[in-house]
Amino acid sequence: MRTLFISFILFLLVLPFTNGKKTVDEYRIMSCNIRITGLEDDAPFPERVWENRRDLCVNTILKRQPDFFCMQEVIYDSYEYFKQKCKKYTSYGFVGPEMDPYTNGYHFIGKNVIFFRTDKFELVGSGCYWLSDDPLIGGSMSWGTNRARHCNWVRLKDKETGRQFRLLNIHLDHKSDSARREQIKIIIRECAQYADNFPQIICGDFNAGIKSAPIKYIHAQKGWNEMYEDIHGMDEYGYTCHGFLGLERQGTGRRIDFIFHHGNVQTLKCEVVKDHIDKMYPSDHYFLDATFKLK
Repeated sequence: MRTLFISFILFLLVLPFTNGKKTVDEYRIMSCNIRITGLEDDAPFPERVWENRRDLCVNTILKRQPDFFCMQEVIYDSYEYFKQKCKKYTSYGFVGPEMDPYTNGYHFIGKNVIFFRTDKFELVGSGCYWLSDDPLIGGSMSWGTNRARHCNWVRLKDKETGRQFRLLNIHLDHKSDSARREQIKIIIRECAQYADNFPQIICGDFNAGIKSAPIKYIHAQKGWNEMYEDIHGMDEYGYTCHGFLGLERQGTGRRIDFIFHHGNVQTLKCEVVKDHIDKMYPSDHYFLDATFKLK
Protein backbone atom coordinates (compact mmCIF):
# COMPACT_ATOMS: atom_id res chain seq x y z
CA MET A 1 0.00 0.00 0.00
CA ARG A 2 2.85 2.40 0.90
CA THR A 3 4.54 1.73 -2.45
CA LEU A 4 1.26 2.38 -4.28
CA PHE A 5 0.80 5.67 -2.42
CA ILE A 6 4.32 6.85 -3.33
CA SER A 7 3.75 5.95 -6.96
CA PHE A 8 0.53 7.97 -6.97
CA ILE A 9 2.30 11.03 -5.51
CA LEU A 10 5.04 10.78 -8.14
CA PHE A 11 2.39 10.58 -10.84
CA LEU A 12 0.80 13.81 -9.58
CA LEU A 13 4.18 15.54 -9.58
CA VAL A 14 4.96 14.51 -13.13
CA LEU A 15 1.48 15.12 -14.55
CA PRO A 16 1.78 18.93 -15.01
CA PHE A 17 4.80 18.42 -17.24
CA THR A 18 3.28 15.73 -19.46
CA ASN A 19 -0.33 16.84 -19.90
CA GLY A 20 0.13 18.33 -23.38
CA LYS A 21 2.43 21.07 -22.13
CA LYS A 22 6.05 21.78 -22.90
CA THR A 23 8.46 20.22 -20.44
CA VAL A 24 11.66 21.71 -19.06
CA ASP A 25 14.34 22.05 -21.77
CA GLU A 26 11.64 22.01 -24.46
CA TYR A 27 11.33 25.09 -26.66
CA ARG A 28 9.36 26.43 -29.61
CA ILE A 29 11.13 28.32 -32.39
CA MET A 30 9.95 29.93 -35.63
CA SER A 31 11.81 31.07 -38.74
CA CYS A 32 9.97 33.83 -40.61
CA ASN A 33 10.91 35.74 -43.73
CA ILE A 34 8.41 38.60 -43.36
CA ARG A 35 9.10 40.31 -46.74
CA ILE A 36 10.70 43.71 -47.20
CA THR A 37 8.09 46.47 -46.84
CA GLY A 38 7.38 49.32 -49.23
CA LEU A 39 8.39 47.57 -52.45
CA GLU A 40 6.96 49.11 -55.60
CA ASP A 41 6.09 45.67 -56.98
CA ASP A 42 3.70 45.10 -54.06
CA ALA A 43 1.91 48.46 -54.22
CA PRO A 44 -0.75 47.43 -56.81
CA PHE A 45 -1.82 44.51 -54.62
CA PRO A 46 -3.54 45.61 -51.37
CA GLU A 47 -3.13 42.17 -49.79
CA ARG A 48 0.67 42.47 -50.14
CA VAL A 49 1.07 45.94 -48.63
CA TRP A 50 2.68 45.80 -45.19
CA GLU A 51 0.12 48.04 -43.46
CA ASN A 52 -2.64 45.65 -44.55
CA ARG A 53 -0.96 42.34 -43.69
CA ARG A 54 1.13 43.32 -40.66
CA ASP A 55 -1.45 42.25 -38.06
CA LEU A 56 -1.82 38.87 -39.76
CA CYS A 57 1.97 38.56 -39.80
CA VAL A 58 2.34 39.37 -36.10
CA ASN A 59 -0.64 37.27 -35.00
CA THR A 60 0.50 34.24 -37.01
CA ILE A 61 3.65 34.24 -34.89
CA LEU A 62 2.32 35.29 -31.49
CA LYS A 63 -0.64 32.89 -31.39
CA ARG A 64 1.87 30.02 -31.41
CA GLN A 65 3.63 31.50 -28.36
CA PRO A 66 7.19 30.74 -29.53
CA ASP A 67 10.02 31.05 -27.06
CA PHE A 68 11.98 32.78 -29.80
CA PHE A 69 11.52 33.62 -33.47
CA CYS A 70 14.01 34.61 -36.15
CA MET A 71 12.90 37.03 -38.86
CA GLN A 72 14.54 37.93 -42.14
CA GLU A 73 14.02 41.03 -44.32
CA VAL A 74 13.27 43.33 -41.39
CA ILE A 75 13.53 47.11 -41.94
CA TYR A 76 12.50 50.17 -39.92
CA ASP A 77 8.70 50.11 -40.08
CA SER A 78 8.33 46.35 -39.62
CA TYR A 79 10.88 46.34 -36.80
CA GLU A 80 9.09 49.11 -34.91
CA TYR A 81 5.74 47.37 -35.32
CA PHE A 82 7.02 44.07 -33.98
CA LYS A 83 8.63 45.80 -31.00
CA GLN A 84 5.31 47.51 -30.28
CA LYS A 85 3.30 44.27 -30.44
CA CYS A 86 5.73 41.80 -28.86
CA LYS A 87 5.88 43.11 -25.31
CA LYS A 88 7.05 39.80 -23.78
CA TYR A 89 10.08 39.69 -26.07
CA THR A 90 13.29 41.57 -26.56
CA SER A 91 15.18 41.70 -29.84
CA TYR A 92 18.69 41.60 -31.16
CA GLY A 93 20.10 42.27 -34.60
CA PHE A 94 18.69 45.44 -36.11
CA VAL A 95 21.27 48.12 -35.35
CA GLY A 96 24.17 48.40 -37.79
CA PRO A 97 26.36 51.08 -39.36
CA GLU A 98 25.44 50.19 -42.92
CA MET A 99 21.87 51.44 -42.52
CA ASP A 100 22.30 54.35 -40.09
CA PRO A 101 22.27 57.03 -42.85
CA TYR A 102 18.87 55.83 -44.04
CA THR A 103 15.54 56.16 -42.27
CA ASN A 104 13.24 54.99 -45.06
CA GLY A 105 13.16 52.24 -47.65
CA TYR A 106 15.01 49.04 -48.34
CA HIS A 107 18.51 50.15 -49.41
CA PHE A 108 19.37 46.53 -50.21
CA ILE A 109 20.01 45.32 -46.65
CA GLY A 110 17.18 43.85 -44.60
CA LYS A 111 18.10 42.70 -41.12
CA ASN A 112 17.94 39.23 -39.58
CA VAL A 113 16.37 39.98 -36.20
CA ILE A 114 16.02 37.53 -33.30
CA PHE A 115 13.22 37.97 -30.72
CA PHE A 116 13.27 35.98 -27.46
CA ARG A 117 11.26 35.81 -24.23
CA THR A 118 12.80 38.01 -21.55
CA ASP A 119 10.94 36.25 -18.74
CA LYS A 120 12.49 32.89 -19.63
CA PHE A 121 15.95 33.67 -21.00
CA GLU A 122 19.02 35.66 -20.08
CA LEU A 123 21.17 37.07 -22.86
CA VAL A 124 24.67 35.69 -22.29
CA GLY A 125 26.28 36.88 -25.51
CA SER A 126 25.50 38.18 -28.98
CA GLY A 127 27.19 39.20 -32.19
CA CYS A 128 27.00 40.00 -35.87
CA TYR A 129 29.40 39.13 -38.66
CA TRP A 130 29.20 39.67 -42.40
CA LEU A 131 29.30 36.84 -44.91
CA SER A 132 32.34 38.04 -46.82
CA ASP A 133 36.13 37.91 -46.80
CA ASP A 134 35.98 40.86 -44.38
CA PRO A 135 33.38 39.70 -41.85
CA LEU A 136 33.96 42.50 -39.32
CA ILE A 137 33.13 45.26 -41.81
CA GLY A 138 29.42 46.05 -42.03
CA GLY A 139 28.07 45.90 -45.55
CA SER A 140 31.11 44.08 -46.99
CA MET A 141 30.60 41.75 -49.96
CA SER A 142 32.59 38.95 -51.64
CA TRP A 143 32.25 36.14 -54.24
CA GLY A 144 29.96 38.15 -56.49
CA THR A 145 27.11 38.21 -53.99
CA ASN A 146 24.26 40.42 -55.15
CA ARG A 147 24.10 42.32 -51.86
CA ALA A 148 25.68 42.31 -48.43
CA ARG A 149 24.59 39.45 -46.17
CA HIS A 150 25.14 38.92 -42.46
CA CYS A 151 24.62 36.52 -39.56
CA ASN A 152 23.18 37.63 -36.23
CA TRP A 153 23.52 35.33 -33.24
CA VAL A 154 22.56 35.21 -29.57
CA ARG A 155 23.66 32.93 -26.77
CA LEU A 156 20.83 32.42 -24.30
CA LYS A 157 20.57 30.93 -20.82
CA ASP A 158 17.37 29.34 -19.59
CA LYS A 159 16.67 31.10 -16.29
CA GLU A 160 15.06 28.00 -14.79
CA THR A 161 17.50 25.28 -15.77
CA GLY A 162 20.71 27.21 -16.43
CA ARG A 163 21.15 25.43 -19.77
CA GLN A 164 22.72 27.50 -22.54
CA PHE A 165 22.35 27.35 -26.31
CA ARG A 166 22.95 29.49 -29.36
CA LEU A 167 20.61 30.80 -32.08
CA LEU A 168 21.85 32.08 -35.44
CA ASN A 169 19.72 33.91 -38.01
CA ILE A 170 20.81 34.18 -41.64
CA HIS A 171 19.67 35.11 -45.14
CA LEU A 172 21.92 33.89 -47.95
CA ASP A 173 22.42 35.51 -51.35
CA HIS A 174 19.50 35.18 -53.77
CA LYS A 175 21.45 35.09 -57.05
CA SER A 176 24.65 33.06 -56.82
CA ASP A 177 24.85 29.45 -55.65
CA SER A 178 28.64 29.71 -55.40
CA ALA A 179 28.29 32.79 -53.17
CA ARG A 180 25.79 30.93 -50.98
CA ARG A 181 28.23 28.04 -50.64
CA GLU A 182 31.01 30.36 -49.45
CA GLN A 183 28.62 32.13 -47.08
CA ILE A 184 27.50 28.91 -45.42
CA LYS A 185 31.13 27.80 -45.11
CA ILE A 186 31.86 30.89 -43.01
CA ILE A 187 28.88 30.17 -40.76
CA ILE A 188 29.72 26.50 -40.20
CA ARG A 189 33.39 27.33 -39.58
CA GLU A 190 32.43 29.96 -37.02
CA CYS A 191 30.10 27.49 -35.26
CA ALA A 192 32.89 24.90 -35.12
CA GLN A 193 34.70 26.81 -32.37
CA TYR A 194 32.10 25.53 -29.89
CA ALA A 195 32.15 22.10 -28.27
CA ASP A 196 30.53 19.32 -30.32
CA ASN A 197 27.70 18.88 -27.84
CA PHE A 198 26.92 22.59 -27.40
CA PRO A 199 23.41 23.26 -28.81
CA GLN A 200 23.39 25.55 -31.85
CA ILE A 201 20.46 26.32 -34.16
CA ILE A 202 20.58 28.13 -37.50
CA CYS A 203 17.34 29.64 -38.80
CA GLY A 204 16.97 31.36 -42.10
CA ASP A 205 16.14 31.86 -45.71
CA PHE A 206 18.88 29.95 -47.53
CA ASN A 207 17.61 30.89 -51.01
CA ALA A 208 18.56 27.33 -51.96
CA GLY A 209 16.85 23.95 -52.23
CA ILE A 210 17.95 20.64 -50.77
CA LYS A 211 19.93 19.71 -53.91
CA SER A 212 21.90 22.97 -54.02
CA ALA A 213 25.57 23.45 -53.15
CA PRO A 214 25.12 25.21 -49.78
CA ILE A 215 22.59 22.69 -48.46
CA LYS A 216 24.69 19.77 -49.64
CA TYR A 217 27.68 21.35 -47.91
CA ILE A 218 26.00 21.73 -44.52
CA HIS A 219 24.58 18.20 -44.70
CA ALA A 220 28.08 16.90 -45.33
CA GLN A 221 29.37 18.44 -42.09
CA LYS A 222 29.37 16.11 -39.11
CA GLY A 223 26.60 16.64 -36.61
CA TRP A 224 24.41 19.04 -38.61
CA ASN A 225 20.76 18.09 -39.16
CA GLU A 226 17.60 19.94 -40.16
CA MET A 227 14.40 20.04 -38.09
CA TYR A 228 11.81 19.63 -40.85
CA GLU A 229 13.79 16.70 -42.27
CA ASP A 230 14.09 15.15 -38.80
CA ILE A 231 10.30 14.77 -38.74
CA HIS A 232 9.30 14.45 -42.40
CA GLY A 233 12.35 13.00 -44.13
CA MET A 234 14.48 14.26 -46.99
CA ASP A 235 11.79 14.49 -49.66
CA GLU A 236 11.35 17.94 -51.19
CA TYR A 237 8.43 19.78 -49.57
CA GLY A 238 7.76 22.28 -52.35
CA TYR A 239 7.52 26.05 -52.32
CA THR A 240 8.07 27.87 -49.05
CA CYS A 241 8.59 31.11 -50.97
CA HIS A 242 5.15 31.18 -52.62
CA GLY A 243 5.17 34.78 -53.84
CA PHE A 244 1.88 35.65 -52.09
CA LEU A 245 0.13 32.96 -54.14
CA GLY A 246 -0.09 30.52 -51.25
CA LEU A 247 -1.96 27.34 -52.08
CA GLU A 248 -2.41 28.50 -55.68
CA ARG A 249 1.29 28.02 -56.28
CA GLN A 250 1.60 24.32 -56.88
CA GLY A 251 4.25 22.23 -58.58
CA THR A 252 7.73 21.01 -57.83
CA GLY A 253 9.16 24.15 -56.23
CA ARG A 254 11.88 24.11 -53.61
CA ARG A 255 11.79 24.60 -49.88
CA ILE A 256 14.35 27.34 -49.23
CA ASP A 257 13.63 28.01 -45.53
CA PHE A 258 15.43 25.76 -43.04
CA ILE A 259 16.17 25.27 -39.33
CA PHE A 260 19.47 23.41 -38.92
CA HIS A 261 20.82 22.25 -35.58
CA HIS A 262 24.00 20.85 -34.03
CA GLY A 263 24.90 19.49 -30.60
CA ASN A 264 22.51 18.23 -27.94
CA VAL A 265 19.30 19.12 -29.76
CA GLN A 266 16.38 16.80 -30.50
CA THR A 267 13.54 17.86 -32.81
CA LEU A 268 10.05 17.03 -31.56
CA LYS A 269 7.86 18.77 -34.15
CA CYS A 270 8.29 20.88 -37.27
CA GLU A 271 5.64 22.21 -39.63
CA VAL A 272 5.25 24.66 -42.47
CA VAL A 273 2.83 27.42 -41.42
CA LYS A 274 0.18 28.18 -44.05
CA ASP A 275 -2.02 30.66 -42.19
CA HIS A 276 -3.93 33.09 -44.39
CA ILE A 277 -7.16 35.08 -44.59
CA ASP A 278 -8.78 34.71 -48.00
CA LYS A 279 -5.99 35.75 -50.42
CA MET A 280 -3.93 37.56 -47.79
CA TYR A 281 -0.84 35.83 -46.40
CA PRO A 282 1.52 37.02 -43.64
CA SER A 283 4.39 37.14 -46.15
CA ASP A 284 5.51 35.84 -49.52
CA HIS A 285 7.14 33.00 -47.54
CA TYR A 286 5.53 30.34 -45.41
CA PHE A 287 6.99 30.33 -41.90
CA LEU A 288 8.56 27.32 -40.15
CA ASP A 289 7.36 26.34 -36.67
CA ALA A 290 9.41 23.80 -34.70
CA THR A 291 9.59 22.38 -31.20
CA PHE A 292 12.83 20.92 -29.86
CA LYS A 293 14.42 19.90 -26.60
CA LEU A 294 17.92 19.91 -25.22
CA LYS A 295 19.11 16.36 -24.68
